[in-house]
Amino acid sequence: MAVKITGLLKGNFNILNIQTVRDELTTDQLQELVVASLEDFKATDIMVIDVSGRSPLTERLVIASGNSTRHVKSMSENLIVKAKAAGRPPLGVEGAREGEWVLVDLNDVIVHLMLPQTRAFYNLEKLWEASADRRSGVSSSA
Repeated sequence: MAVKITGLLKGNFNILNIQTVRDELTTDQLQELVVASLEDFKATDIMVIDVSGRSPLTERLVIASGNSTRHVKSMSENLIVKAKAAGRPPLGVEGAREGEWVLVDLNDVIVHLMLPQTRAFYNLEKLWEASADRRSGVSSSA
């Protein structure tokens, strides 16, 4: 963390503006923070998908599973605490009350925490794989 001091001389008054400026985490550092946080809370099947160039919303998706709604909620709460401590509070959190699928939007990294049955039903990994194949011109009807 750095301190930024700017000054302004106005009449007979010297006005100082003191701000604390956090060193920004890179996308890779944020991804490492997310994965470490999920590993700390025993997330299963952690998958990182690089969507840079394929999505205007984010650079990476992280998908992980939890054993129960309580487990999914606690993983998301731990992640939010660690992201805030690193100076990257979430832009939004959805689904935390229900706990079947919690989305934590950290801007450069969007995290999906799900129960295994919810993850199997929506199959986001396959969706992004199909999107990549379609963009690269690969046909699934070979």
